[in-house]
Amino acid sequence: MMKRIEIIAIPDIPLIRKGDDLVEIFLSSMKKANLVFEDNDVLVIAETIVSKAEGGVVDLRNLTISLKAKKLSKKTGKPPELCQAILNEAERVVAVGNGPLIVETRHGLICASAGIDHSNVAGSENTVCLLPKNPDRSASQMRIRIREKTGKNIPVIINDSQGRPLRVGAIGTAIGISGLRPVWVRAGERDLMGYMLKASPIAIADELASAASVLMGQSNEGIPAVIIRGASYKKGRGNARILNRERKKDLFQNLQRHKFR
Repeated sequence: MMKRIEIIAIPDIPLIRKGDDLVEIFLSSMKKANLVFEDNDVLVIAETIVSKAEGGVVDLRNLTISLKAKKLSKKTGKPPELCQAILNEAERVVAVGNGPLIVETRHGLICASAGIDHSNVAGSENTVCLLPKNPDRSASQMRIRIREKTGKNIPVIINDSQGRPLRVGAIGTAIGISGLRPVWVRAGERDLMGYMLKASPIAIADELASAASVLMGQSNEGIPAVIIRGASYKKGRGNARILNRERKKDLFQNLQRHKFR
């Protein structure tokens, strides 16, 4: 039998506002399209609509600007209000460039501008959307509600577009997970030549998030939620923090300690 994976858009999702019930909106849109969840489906949701529903939209003009934000503004060329919003979401500043401001967020993510997004946010040019406060919890709550409403235990991934060290361009990344193991360790399996794999951890949650992004897009596609059908993964407990490499094991951040003579 030929293997295949389907990526299915949940159609006609309206613009999301604070307080909206995302699960009810998804199920209503699916019903109108004669679309139902099937066993082993995965639901991937854009972080922007999760944050909007949870009230994560901020007007930069309402922020109090610190001296540190003003200094970062001069170094990066970003508006001081945006620098302040980034600092408010950051545990620490990782790198500063002429434009980029890389930080570690409260979620443990190393990303540009703390994941703050200007795109697809209604309001003035000063309105931005923050990352959800606890994406793993948000994913878990939606998975439980879907199970209660449909009887299906559907894993949920909350997806954000992020850049990668030493690679050009952004890809979909899993920042919130519920119902599947984010890392699939293939150690102990044999390859086509019979060689037994000794490590081979696969970031399956990130792979699913990236696959979903191909359909969801980054501009005016208007597809903030998709169903992935036919993918191989392991159901179980897990969260997105598992995908964050421990700082002490990060050779790039600790490069000064590993200089070769």
